[in-house]
Amino acid sequence: MDEMTGIQALERLHPTLPMRPGLIERREFEYIRHGTLSLIAGFDIGTGRIAASSMAPTRGETDFARYVKQLLETDPQGEWILIADRLNTHQSESLVRLVADCCELDESLGQKGISGVLKSQASRAAFLADPRHRIRFVYTPKHCSWLNQIEIWFSILVRRLLKRSSFKSTLDLQKQICQFIDYFNETMAKPFKWTHRGKPLYA
Repeated sequence: MDEMTGIQALERLHPTLPMRPGLIERREFEYIRHGTLSLIAGFDIGTGRIAASSMAPTRGETDFARYVKQLLETDPQGEWILIADRLNTHQSESLVRLVADCCELDESLGQKGISGVLKSQASRAAFLADPRHRIRFVYTPKHCSWLNQIEIWFSILVRRLLKRSSFKSTLDLQKQICQFIDYFNETMAKPFKWTHRGKPLYA
């Protein structure tokens, strides 16, 4: 899971001209800005489907915790391994409290910045990554969020929808992204397979 921030609702001033024999598709370069949205989405690596998504003008701590809650509600008793980068909102107090509540953990969480699990970002990350919990996070190494497969799907979203479309409002943008997710899940979803085997470094 990850966030795609600052998605612009751009409306082209004139309609896109479709392909014709001998002519490529032509898109108007001038546009009107209608605001931005942040998309939070999760990619199920086993099925290749978008598991859940959330869109809002912001992507703060409460937005991410709300998204994770929505995702967990799709299988309330399931065992979850959630892959995320090391952004502070992915290691927040709200997230610790949510995981503790869902896992029915009785331990005292302490107080943010003072004691216990909530004392620091490092202590919160350690709690969220604890393999003994039914819900746990795996964090990608620093500067390696590209290892998270949701980034591949974000690239598909940009190339197939965002780059080529015109949006009359942020509501229209949200509607079209939701329609694309449904379409993707029905027709294009499949697990991604890494094809790069790595290249040895030579002196």
